[in-house]
Amino acid sequence: MSKSDKPLFLLFSQVFVPDPASVGQHMADVAVEMARRGHRVRVYCSNRGFEDPSVRYESHENLGGADVRRLPFSSFGKKSLLTRGLGTASLLVQFLFIGLFTRNVGGIFFSTSPPFIGLACAIVSMIRRVPIVYWAMDLNPDQVFAMGKVKPASLTGRTLEAINRIILKRSKLIVPLDRFMAGRIATRGITNDKMLVMPPWPHEDRIDNLDQSNNPFRVKHNLIDKFVIMYSGNHSPANPLRTLLDATLRYKDDPALRFLFVGGGGGKKEVDALIKEHNLTNVISLPYQPLADLKYSLSAADVHIVSLGNDMVGIIHPCKIYGAMAVGRPILFLGPKPSHISDILDEHPIGWHVAHGDVTNCANAIDQARATSRDELQRMGKLASEVLGENLSQEMLCNRLCSKLEDVMQLKSGPASV
Repeated sequence: MSKSDKPLFLLFSQVFVPDPASVGQHMADVAVEMARRGHRVRVYCSNRGFEDPSVRYESHENLGGADVRRLPFSSFGKKSLLTRGLGTASLLVQFLFIGLFTRNVGGIFFSTSPPFIGLACAIVSMIRRVPIVYWAMDLNPDQVFAMGKVKPASLTGRTLEAINRIILKRSKLIVPLDRFMAGRIATRGITNDKMLVMPPWPHEDRIDNLDQSNNPFRVKHNLIDKFVIMYSGNHSPANPLRTLLDATLRYKDDPALRFLFVGGGGGKKEVDALIKEHNLTNVISLPYQPLADLKYSLSAADVHIVSLGNDMVGIIHPCKIYGAMAVGRPILFLGPKPSHISDILDEHPIGWHVAHGDVTNCANAIDQARATSRDELQRMGKLASEVLGENLSQEMLCNRLCSKLEDVMQLKSGPASV
């Protein structure tokens, strides 16, 4: 069979590389691996930046053998619910028509960007009997319910839940990220044999454990000889940082300590407001770093912050822990127990755990980290990277997922003939 005769593996996602959003990076890994296995892969995504819609990407490119096509009118930014809604609606309509009228589709793979993208995929599945696979990077409407944006008993809430159940029912395979997320999905009547529970992987090809003494990121931001505590990623109410922000005020006159908040999201305003209000010189706010510089920024930290909202267990999965583990850094976790992150910390002594609201204990954990010898911090980091390599490597997890996709979609692997 020539490659042109093979079934087409479609991948739908609003975000995709080079956009720095984590979901897009993981979707790109799958697209490239499926292409490497000899499948015909076509990606449809937005032609604009997710955080900054003024950023424009190539409308068509080949990425590692995957045919990437970027759609117009698919992102108007995140400044308001209206602009986000317009971009989502436009993208879903385009995905629906692409799914309905593209020839020889073997299966559709989608995640959670934009929310409820699965509705378009479910309609295509019902009409064309095409298998669809749902990578549940987070759960909605659970998230909007937990954040109080929509009441479950309202008409909107009931409608969103009905859409969610249609997506779950029509999906041939669902990939939740941890046992807590799988438990929530199971309450919708989804059996274990329809789920592949596995976390996302760190991007080891873009991350490295660099020596801090000559790290250009530390040099650029005057971090040499400083103890750096970093939060890197999406700043969201689902990953609250208030406890850490309040703790930073106890160190405002400490010249040897630096708190770095790197990334974007609605919660970044809270960080910037605190810096301005208290004239904090040792708290630094930076935007998302280019993918090529990720290894420098992540390696610049002495300790990485991971946060999970008390009501977000099983709804979102704080993937940033894997990047911290990949660069061999200890973790300071702000969040509830039990949760996926507390499970990791209970099993492996690679960090500290603080409950939200406990500012005193947060400051105590910071003091403990600073008092820990450099050798001990390196030992903790080395253990973190070893745990990652043994159980959570990119090669291991990406191959597991792609093999399952081939099985569920009945795609034949192996190099294509020419």
